[in-house]
This record gives sequence, C-alpha cells and structure tokens, in this order.
Amino acid sequence: MYIALLTYTAPETEVDYALPDHSDWVRTQFTRGLFLVSGKGTGAADQVILTRPILRGKLDAVLASDPFVIQRLARYAVIEFTATRTAQELVAINEALAS
Repeated sequence: MYIALLTYTAPETEVDYALPDHSDWVRTQFTRGLFLVSGKGTGAADQVILTRPILRGKLDAVLASDPFVIQRLARYAVIEFTATRTAQELVAINEALAS
C-alpha cells in the first residue's frame, strides 16, 4: 500500500485554478478503485491519499497524470508500507492477509 503526500509548489491562488481538474482526476482514481482515502493534509503535506497495493511504477504513472503535477503546481512524495494490522472494515485490502 502507499501513502501519497501532495505538496503544492505554487501559490494556492494558482492551485485553485486547477482544482476542478484535479478533483475530477481524484474522482476518476476512486472510480477505478485505486484510491481508498483522500483528504486535506496538515503540516508537511497539503493533501494525503491512501492507495491500494499496486505496482510502484503504475502508481508513479497515475500520480504523474494529476493535473497539478502536469501544470507543475505540486509534487508527490510516496511512502510504501505493508499493512500488518487492519481494522475489520479494511481487511479486504490488506495484502498481508489477502495471500
């Protein structure tokens, strides 16, 4: 699984212009089943996304297609982790328990 941390690299006034396209892109990733949770970050990240376990190269390609990234308004840092404990509601996505 991955945690993707989005940090703005441009002023928020510029980011706001691309927000509708970014929101559509996020909605598409939820529809495709890739994203599990997203929301506004505090501190080091402006937005945080929790993804399903997929190949890292595929995730990198998806994140590179974010309108914020394409327009050079933001960048992602990605943290990979293996879930070893999971709330009952999330057991189906825990790759350690699914195998």
